[in-house]
Amino acid sequence: MKLKKLTALVMAGLMAASLAACGSEETQTSGTTETTGSASTTESTASTDTGSTTEAPSAQGGKLVIWTLAKDLESFGNRYAEQTGVEVETVVIAPEDYPTKVQTAIMGGETEPDIIVGEPQMLGDFFDNGFFANLDDLGAKDYDGKIVDYVWKVGQDSDGVQRAISYQITPAGMYYRRDIAKEVFGTDDPDEIGKLFKDYPTILETAKTLKDAGYRIFASDSEINYFSGDSAWVVDGALNVSDARFEYMDLVVDLYQGDLTAYANQWSTPWYQAMSGEVPILTAEIQNYEDSSVNVWDADQFAEATADLEKTTVFAFGLPSWGVLTMRDNVGETSGLWGVCSGPAYGFGGGTYIGISSLSERKDTAWDFIKFCTLNEDTADWWIEFSEGDTVSLISALEKHKDDTNSVYGGEALYSFWLKQAEGIDYSKVTKYDKVIGDAWGAAIGSIKTGQASREDAINTFYDTVASTYPELTINR
Repeated sequence: MKLKKLTALVMAGLMAASLAACGSEETQTSGTTETTGSASTTESTASTDTGSTTEAPSAQGGKLVIWTLAKDLESFGNRYAEQTGVEVETVVIAPEDYPTKVQTAIMGGETEPDIIVGEPQMLGDFFDNGFFANLDDLGAKDYDGKIVDYVWKVGQDSDGVQRAISYQITPAGMYYRRDIAKEVFGTDDPDEIGKLFKDYPTILETAKTLKDAGYRIFASDSEINYFSGDSAWVVDGALNVSDARFEYMDLVVDLYQGDLTAYANQWSTPWYQAMSGEVPILTAEIQNYEDSSVNVWDADQFAEATADLEKTTVFAFGLPSWGVLTMRDNVGETSGLWGVCSGPAYGFGGGTYIGISSLSERKDTAWDFIKFCTLNEDTADWWIEFSEGDTVSLISALEKHKDDTNSVYGGEALYSFWLKQAEGIDYSKVTKYDKVIGDAWGAAIGSIKTGQASREDAINTFYDTVASTYPELTINR
């Protein structure tokens, strides 16, 4: 039964991840363009540990085999092979197939792959089912404090055992147009603009001010989603629906019903186009796919079908740090006109966590690879340059690059900003229930904003869904 639940939950998470791409293309590729094969062998050796000069261990009887959701690890694998001489084979598996393949391999007693990965929403079940090896047995505790705290904790199981580490942090921020900020609010300073997003009621007022000036605050009404987890969904065995959750619900409904966004859906053609300039203000029917004459996934067809609609320019997007890469690839002539500021709460989204299969026979080499990817400052420096802006998790590298500026964002020093945001993330608020409960809450909001259900009925349906899915929880309606 547990394995059936594992597959169902992970598949749900991965389907959402592939739609939102958990970083759009970035969680799959982190903005890199390298797609070459990764079975590479050289005779060179290099440091594979922070401050270490020792050579990498041999591949313990053969090549190191990596199974991953993120094409990033192709690049890391190639780099590792070049630097150490260890042969590496990286297999990038489609999100919809990944959980089944990993489960089948490990439950079938296969000793390959050696390296497996997971995103935060799937790690708990992977850990509980014994898929990831104990990294503390290999020396992980020696590196406590070198990785951004919340990332380190995400990779721990319920007993505090380290089982995975990520090479990146993914705190959320608000990406805003500096030129519009100056025009409407008289300043483009990130600290000042952050005040316009300080809480949900203030965001609504900011949206109204922007509409009065001829703009829309967001392309979609989902831009605050990454900030909505500012309290735990479950506390002491009871469902916890905080006031902030209701304020978030009210904001999304008001944005939708008040015609305060461009009515685009995240990851669709108009959402991306809003990063570079004007976009049509869509109808609710188009957003909900009720108008079949408009294909929001085909740029040419979309442009033709919406040519006569009113246009607007969008002010802001809410995205994790990998949004730097998404924006970079889509801002076009607006490059340099953007800034990044804090949102209404600390939040994060996505991230690729690297671990070792519990059945691997090459654990020493696999552990060396993990250290190479996550704990080696030389690798972090390379990845920052190679990925053109991904935000690493190694604290020493973030501090080293804290004054680096980004031309797309008006010369803002983003690494110091992301480190500050990451330090505010309280991972104790994250629970194994978050995916299912969060989706149920989102469904309730969707039915309210579109008028399919009253607020009371939608919330009661939400409670019923949680109660039937998790009968062990106390539900205080």
